[in-house]
Amino acid sequence: MLITLFSCKNSENDVVFEETKPIPIVEKFGFKYNDFNVSNDTIQNGDTFGSILNQQNLGEQKAYEIIEKVKDSFDVRIMRIGKPFTLFRSKDRNKKLQAFVYQPDRGSYYVIDLRDSVRVFKKVRPVTFKKKTIAGSLNGSLSEAIEKEGVDAALASKITKIYAWSIDFFKLKRGDKFGITFTERYIDDTIYDGVDSLKAAFFEYKGKKIYAFPFEQNQGSGKLDYFDDEGKALKNFFLKAPLKFVNITSHFAKNRFHPVQMIWKAHKGTDYAAPTGTPIMTTASGVVEQTGFTAGNGNFVKVKHDRTYSTQYLHMSKILARRGQHVNQGDIIGKVGSTGLATGPHVCYRFWKNGVQVDALRLKLPNSEPMNKQNLPRFLTQIKPLKRELDSVARLKAKK
Repeated sequence: MLITLFSCKNSENDVVFEETKPIPIVEKFGFKYNDFNVSNDTIQNGDTFGSILNQQNLGEQKAYEIIEKVKDSFDVRIMRIGKPFTLFRSKDRNKKLQAFVYQPDRGSYYVIDLRDSVRVFKKVRPVTFKKKTIAGSLNGSLSEAIEKEGVDAALASKITKIYAWSIDFFKLKRGDKFGITFTERYIDDTIYDGVDSLKAAFFEYKGKKIYAFPFEQNQGSGKLDYFDDEGKALKNFFLKAPLKFVNITSHFAKNRFHPVQMIWKAHKGTDYAAPTGTPIMTTASGVVEQTGFTAGNGNFVKVKHDRTYSTQYLHMSKILARRGQHVNQGDIIGKVGSTGLATGPHVCYRFWKNGVQVDALRLKLPNSEPMNKQNLPRFLTQIKPLKRELDSVARLKAKK
């Protein structure tokens, strides 16, 4: 469609024609928007497919017939509050409904086409993946550093999970460098849909670069483990701490002044302060050996991991595990509290090795899944270009 613009000057018969401008054609969901009266909305509380149809001057009988015809192809129960839908109506005075489009997510949509006959079909938008490498130095939290590079902060959560067994992120220092290679999802090649997966990373930690590379030891299994640049597993047998956010207020000590009992005595655990209700994780897989309450320990859970190691978690506000239950590393077994002899909300984390209580922070614990020696050449070949790209981007960033 073309529009011709013109203007008349004051002098008689003096008409000036201006440039003819085409109306832009908009197409979406397989419909040319220019041919319809289009309205966009979202599902509100109380909305149903039937109630939406009844607002389109179709008549109750016609609306009922449409619902009956589409019920086997479009489950109306999938409609959720806040999800978008689009109505295509005719451009005449009747504004008759021609089509209804519902988007359950950004990657797909349902079309109920009411022209000629009632047809229903689902379309899945094509998804593409784009690789990206960023590098920088910390001047605050990891999330802030990542956002500064124009990347979804959700990447920080992925990173901290991968490095949970080898880096205490609360001990990273301002100026520590990092580099990350990852992929991002795009719908229809243009709509950003977040971070997909990590391909490679490094962090400076205590003066050393710690790399992370995903690797499938058993090809075709789909199971990825993370290894450093020498093929050593990042995932240790135990997590560094039973809380996601670490604030140590008291270390393991042979002699410490007890703040409640007001005497000097051994403190055979590590205290991590956190708000009441903060989830407490078991630091390794195992079986819950004990749960209960004592005057000193308050609510507690003890987990036996194997013949050598056991851990205990004290002063809980709530116990969320039961005796005899198998728990996996990272499972929530309770919530932080101040029950028993405690001056404030925290978890006292205790660690046993061969029946003797030891300082968990001083132990050198084994890796859980070492690299198979036969896989090492394939791994080193795979990570070589990734490591080169990471280091190259980091050097360029450092020069700026």
